[in-house]
Amino acid sequence: MNELLQALLRLPPLGRGARAASDWVDLQLVHVVHSLARLAPRARGRLLDVGCGDKPYEHLFTPYVREYVGVEHEATFAATSASSRDKADLRYSGARLPFADASFDTVLSVQVLEHTPDPQALVAEMARVLRPDGLLILSAPFSFRLHEEPHDYFRYSPHGLGVLCDRAGLVVEEIAPHGNLWSLLGHKLNSYLALRVARIGGVAQAMGKLGHEGAAARGARVWTLPVVVPSMFAVAAGARVLDRALPDPTETLGFTLVARPRAARG
Repeated sequence: MNELLQALLRLPPLGRGARAASDWVDLQLVHVVHSLARLAPRARGRLLDVGCGDKPYEHLFTPYVREYVGVEHEATFAATSASSRDKADLRYSGARLPFADASFDTVLSVQVLEHTPDPQALVAEMARVLRPDGLLILSAPFSFRLHEEPHDYFRYSPHGLGVLCDRAGLVVEEIAPHGNLWSLLGHKLNSYLALRVARIGGVAQAMGKLGHEGAAARGARVWTLPVVVPSMFAVAAGARVLDRALPDPTETLGFTLVARPRAARG
């Protein structure tokens, strides 16, 4: 039954519709993609995607950049399902990114910083390979479930991200939250319904999602879907409405920031 479900989900147009529906109820992904799509027109030149996985955001940036290069850390990447769809242009095993100083006009890092035991060193490396007039676009979680274990180390406030950037010689130009209280609660509830009740993590990976996770070991509970799927849509819709009607900016799933080298700011 699970193999048949996954095979059906790979077939167009059913597969495309299922992926679009899955993305709509994935509130964390919705906010990350929205923030990146808004910032993508500011990217230019050579872009480096640090922790690129299977490059899920490449399509947002390629209209604006000359070259899109993805790099992955060998040890953490090998344990994820995205490694089976390997799109990284380079892998590295040390603390230093395998690029010369000032090699890129834009550096992108999406939901990666929590997976390095030394985030300050990684931010410093991203600053090192960034040209003096370059742009860093960085996204990191503030409240999110454990994932990609055991390589899951930190969560970040906007003030903590600011300190990391400042110490690396970067000036934060703007920082935006990924929703607020209701998106946070809605995402956690939908994650529980999808991954614990319906156990459709493997199905999601068959659609190209959850690349940051290891391969799902348990099969789906298909019989739960008639209840779980409508419930997830209701939760996602309610979270969107309540985020606007009853906002609480002290709670969020994460943040996306834009920063530039301090020298570029004079």
